[in-house]
Amino acid sequence: MDPKNPNRDARSSPQYGLYQRENFWKSNDGQVPPFNTEPGKLEELAKAKLTENGWYYASSNAGQSHTHTANRQSFYRHRIIPRMLVDTNTRDTSTEIFGHKVPAPIGFAPIGINKIYHPAGELPVAKVAGELGLPYCLSTAGSQPIEDVGKANGDGPRFFQLYMPHDDELTRSLLTRAVKSGFTACILTLDTWQLAWRHDDVNTSNYAFYHGIGADLGLSDPVFQKRLKELGIDPVKQPNEAGAAWIDNVWHGRAHTWEKVKWVMGVWKEISGGKPFCLKGIQSVEDANKAVEIGCHGIVVSNHAGRQVDGAIASLDALESIVDAVGGKTYIMFDSGVRGASDVFKALALGAKFVFVGRLWVWGLSIMGETGVRHVMTSLLADFDILLNVAGYRNLSDIDRKALESGLKAYPLLPVTWKL
Repeated sequence: MDPKNPNRDARSSPQYGLYQRENFWKSNDGQVPPFNTEPGKLEELAKAKLTENGWYYASSNAGQSHTHTANRQSFYRHRIIPRMLVDTNTRDTSTEIFGHKVPAPIGFAPIGINKIYHPAGELPVAKVAGELGLPYCLSTAGSQPIEDVGKANGDGPRFFQLYMPHDDELTRSLLTRAVKSGFTACILTLDTWQLAWRHDDVNTSNYAFYHGIGADLGLSDPVFQKRLKELGIDPVKQPNEAGAAWIDNVWHGRAHTWEKVKWVMGVWKEISGGKPFCLKGIQSVEDANKAVEIGCHGIVVSNHAGRQVDGAIASLDALESIVDAVGGKTYIMFDSGVRGASDVFKALALGAKFVFVGRLWVWGLSIMGETGVRHVMTSLLADFDILLNVAGYRNLSDIDRKALESGLKAYPLLPVTWKL
């Protein structure tokens, strides 16, 4: 790409496509790109870097991984229809989410226990997100204090993903800390009040919190510190017991109801002064309608990347029906199974306003820490920018269902050795 091309003067977002040129030129300066970002190769590199348990937790899915497989298959049944002779010199990838002008419709999905991927945990991830100006979501299962993550993120837009404890005072404390640390929306995850059966993790007792790793967000909370004293647990001398007490309060196996969602939404609005409150894990039209009915600002159509309900519908298939039902009534976001720019495009074409990615940046974090996260996400942004250019789409408003040719929902059961 010619760095002096006219698009540089027509857009409010960076010319991400130039990252391709930068990497093409590196060998002239005796350099090489950090690593290959093709998703399969990225995954292989991460597996080689991680411990066995680190790899199992990062890659594990519920049951036989059938939902994970369906997520990928659903992307394959949609094909992009390129348009020619479109003036993409005027293209712009920017959009808005909850009042934040952001340079692309791509954000960092909430993923917990980042310390099993890199010693610095969430801090380098939040830092890169802030540098890129992309929304960052901090998981309640994070392995760094909320306050430290907020500082690392700088002035970037950041949202707090809540796993609602069964301790209401602790819930209020977590949300208060998030607001004070500059998190401007709450995203309540609905599908993980208990972990699904994940064979490899169970077989290796692979639960970091029970082994003294990753509970820093909880251990730094004043209410939880009070709970530890009440339980007679010393977090320094008894890290395993302290970690178990924390996570057993978060992934607690106690089902919530819509009434409880209304309660926590009210608490968030009270503490934050009315900032956006969203629900993550919506897969049915009925639940989407209920979210609109109770006044949620947005929903994330997500099946937790296939990690919670085995044999479930593909999240992308759920997106179509949900957009038809409530697309004009709430802000619809999407995640689960995204592996590249064309996947982002397809989710937008089917009606999502914003797309979150997770495993891609986790692989990057595992391979090369902060540098790895930056390389993976900048490459994804470049891929998306170039895709719009060569496929003939000038901005996000041009991307709708007419941009796709879609096949039937006919997914064969594939052997477990089939690469996705």
